[in-house]
Amino acid sequence: MKKKYDVTALGELLIDFTQNGISEQGNPLFEACPGGAPCNVLAMLNRLGRKTAFIGKVGNDMFGHMLRQVVSEAGVDVQGLCMDEETRTTLAFVQTFEDGDRDFSFYRNPGADMMLTEEELPPELLQNTSIFHFGSLSMTHSEVRKATRKAIAGAKEHNALISFDPNLREPLWKSLDDAREQMEYGLSVCDILKIADNEIEFLTEETDFDKGAAILQKRFPNLKILNVTAGAEGSYAYHEGKRVFMPSYRLGGTIETTGAGDTFCACILHYVLEHGAEHLSVRDLEDMLRFANAAAYLVTTKKGAIRAMPAKEEVLEIIS
Repeated sequence: MKKKYDVTALGELLIDFTQNGISEQGNPLFEACPGGAPCNVLAMLNRLGRKTAFIGKVGNDMFGHMLRQVVSEAGVDVQGLCMDEETRTTLAFVQTFEDGDRDFSFYRNPGADMMLTEEELPPELLQNTSIFHFGSLSMTHSEVRKATRKAIAGAKEHNALISFDPNLREPLWKSLDDAREQMEYGLSVCDILKIADNEIEFLTEETDFDKGAAILQKRFPNLKILNVTAGAEGSYAYHEGKRVFMPSYRLGGTIETTGAGDTFCACILHYVLEHGAEHLSVRDLEDMLRFANAAAYLVTTKKGAIRAMPAKEEVLEIIS
């Protein structure tokens, strides 16, 4: 039976302040870009014609209201978005380097996204979704961790596929041992894993992606599809004994990499919704990665993420 939602995601929704020039007085100017990995994923899925819903929490402040409006305008169902009266919306200040890579400074001690509780989970969203997606930032603190685990259990109970993105942000963890433990929990419950090059090295101490992927597949036999993103190099897919690499698109114009991994992740989920997560051929995996790489490239040519997602036609144009 077809579910009402293709993908429901839980996690952080925040403002990414990205530097955008210098004022006449010589001060850096920052642009308030709506962001947060799970909603970035949903925004791209909506651009691909999917029906999505978000579960999370923002502050009842100017940024929280802005985020609610932006996410709603992106086509995401926001009935699961709570507003916290006491705690402010999480903010991130993003420093962009010459190669487009980034460094984050978070204002989240606490931030509203950490305050989501089990009681605030909307069961109807978890019961009516084909895929449930989450990241590790909703597991940095005890209350939101409980809510995340309950949401995963609720989605699994109703036969949803589980998608996980470790999305390691070291400053947000009390210790890296805690980060590793929670990320390994995420790997133990998911069917679809999108993991970045630095994260696979963090979890396996392997710089060789094939060896790292083999370690994860052996430890977590539940993984149906394992995708590794390797930045400007490209991406890998590991599935039922098959291994596929697809180089990235290097067509110039890259401004920053914010949202690239989330866009990639959304395209993988879009492919799984069409083709399933089992018995994919090498050709299938190549098609999946090619489309995801092209979409991720397009996002790097714009600032921010939620409002920077490309249309399907733009992605196909890049591929052709």
